[in-house]
Amino acid sequence: MVEIKTPSEIDAMREAGRVVAQALQEIVKHAAVGVRVSELDEVAATVIAEAGATSAFLDYHPQFAPTPYPAVICASVNDVIVHGIPDRYRLKDGDLLSVDCGAYLDGWAGDSAVSFVVGLPRARDLALIEATQEALRAGIAAARPGNRIGDIGHAIASVAVAGGYGVPVDFGGHGIGRRMHEDPHVANHGRPGRGLVLRAGLVLAIEPMFTGGGDGRYRTASDGWALRTVDGSRASHSEHTVAITDEGPVVLTAV
Repeated sequence: MVEIKTPSEIDAMREAGRVVAQALQEIVKHAAVGVRVSELDEVAATVIAEAGATSAFLDYHPQFAPTPYPAVICASVNDVIVHGIPDRYRLKDGDLLSVDCGAYLDGWAGDSAVSFVVGLPRARDLALIEATQEALRAGIAAARPGNRIGDIGHAIASVAVAGGYGVPVDFGGHGIGRRMHEDPHVANHGRPGRGLVLRAGLVLAIEPMFTGGGDGRYRTASDGWALRTVDGSRASHSEHTVAITDEGPVVLTAV
């Protein structure tokens, strides 16, 4: 069921979104060559706890996963698209890292993701990250009352096609509110003018995921969580929680 939020509820979600944004900001500051990915999970856990919030990821157990999620963030390195579990891997010069973080504050959820390069970047990695960010901006711009859910997916996929990037078709964004995952599903591809009509008060987590290889195919890692590109190409993930309002889309996961 699609839930419409009131202006006061959207304000509350903004506070949850700010916690997530602050956690991601601190992670970017701490990420460096030689840092263990698990240390970044500890950084996020500290920010969330100090804000009086709780993790939306820790112990989350969707149907597709064999076990509850064991961490506060998803940390996906290089060819991992999403759902990378933070471990003791030490970041290397040139690693492409995508970090996804979610939190609950006063019963409301926020969800956001950012991708960046640790150390000296490769030009093609920067181009991939920029394309994902461009797609996020395009998806957000399409999140307006009267548009349809397909308009968001079409805007995102158009950026991928233009850059020759792949889109993992089975994963995308979602509604968000009292629960981290609510209806509707927000695909990263779609036909304009098709699907659910967007209304003011609808809050969506919009999250393009692109792969450097053009087919977007993936395989699930042995842990049952991480999705890796089949061709070994690198991947990028960008996400914001966005409220649809009569005045236009409002990003709720910004500092």
